[in-house]
Amino acid sequence: MNAQKILSQIMQQAGSGQKSPSGGGFDAKSLLGGGALGMLVGSKRGRSMGGKAIKYGALAGLGALAWKAWQSHQQKTSAPATAATTEADQPLERLSGERQERRSLVILRAMIAAARADGHIDAEERAALAEQIDALGADDELHGWVEQQMSAPLDADAIAHNADSPQAAREIYLASVAIVDEQNPMERAWLDHLAAALKLDGDLCRTLERQAIEAA
Repeated sequence: MNAQKILSQIMQQAGSGQKSPSGGGFDAKSLLGGGALGMLVGSKRGRSMGGKAIKYGALAGLGALAWKAWQSHQQKTSAPATAATTEADQPLERLSGERQERRSLVILRAMIAAARADGHIDAEERAALAEQIDALGADDELHGWVEQQMSAPLDADAIAHNADSPQAAREIYLASVAIVDEQNPMERAWLDHLAAALKLDGDLCRTLERQAIEAA
């Protein structure tokens, strides 16, 4: 699947609103703001689109921001700021090939789950997400996978199981924070459940959340 390509375009355009270099004319904000995921997080059922705190900047530099939050957390706890100990523990942007593709897929899964966390979704919104994913150049396999994610039960443990390293866990959580409105009780509960599944402590989660706000 070309999940890495999709996520890469979202990250590259998230803060700039630039058009896709592929020529598809896609603006990431139409996916994350006014488009498909935006419909999920805003809804056409009378809820305000502005009620969602979608933090584009946190997606634009996801891996680096998650790593920066980790270093800040280490400094606060007086622990030495360590370098990545394994290839899997590198920030997303430094990965390549199959490893980057797998990381991208689980991050996309987490983003879709976060968008669904308030329990509001209908067939029209689901179709809109499929349309926006297609506009990004999704292949048939990824398209089918997205459809499956829209219908599957929310499962934080399954998402966490696919985190290949502590850095992946931090990126998954940060991407989820970028999508949800922490003031919504259902979405706050989802973040807390996800954090527990990812085995992230409370102080680190708060540091990641602050990083998302600063990057917005």
